[in-house]
Amino acid sequence: MSPTITVTNEEILEQVKLTCKIPEITEAIMTRKFIERTVVEVGIKVETEELQKAADQFRLVYQLQSAEETWKWLDKYSLSLDDLEHIAYTNLISGKLAIHLFENKVEPYFFEHYLDYFGVAMYEVILDDEDLAIELFYAIQEGEMSFSDVAHKYIQNTELRRKGGYRGVVRRKDLKPEVSTAVFAVKSPQLLKPILTSKGVHLIFVEELIQPTLDDKLRTNILSDLFSEWLRQEVQKDKAI
Repeated sequence: MSPTITVTNEEILEQVKLTCKIPEITEAIMTRKFIERTVVEVGIKVETEELQKAADQFRLVYQLQSAEETWKWLDKYSLSLDDLEHIAYTNLISGKLAIHLFENKVEPYFFEHYLDYFGVAMYEVILDDEDLAIELFYAIQEGEMSFSDVAHKYIQNTELRRKGGYRGVVRRKDLKPEVSTAVFAVKSPQLLKPILTSKGVHLIFVEELIQPTLDDKLRTNILSDLFSEWLRQEVQKDKAI
């Protein structure tokens, strides 16, 4: 029987180095320390009840629904209960700092970038051959094939093929400029003529154009984006000092 392989802390650090993870881990440490320092500077306080809720939310996200599951998870990642509390604390103060700095900037940002948040429910097949794309476009228009037929025949990705090429609701800012220009210039529902980009030839069916609404989900996303970008810039400044 082969001897049991053990792994030491020194070997873990060596593996981190060998896999070239030091820069990103260093960045994560600096980011966490910057958040902790800034929270003290702006006077943000954490109540015991808030911390407990944050820990409960963390366990909910990771589906740690019992003490046994929690202990197994902690053991898997070599963490203690104190470490779990520290993770919950960091998540909590990050959220509180984001709200403190950017809560009043979300709405102005939304209206300033209103067009970027227009959405489209769309189906898409990306082909390599422009002539084939044009041929398929006319075949769909004339009822010889459905878009679903094309998707099932030409999409390689299994999940996307099963959905008939349905991309879900895609925001304008997440589309290539040449695609978004064509998509948002039509009335839905409509099949677009093939669009050539660096990724290939896009055959797109626009199901519905969706006007942006600043709901809770989008508000949270914008808040997170603003905070993440600010945090990235501030940490870079700290590194440069």
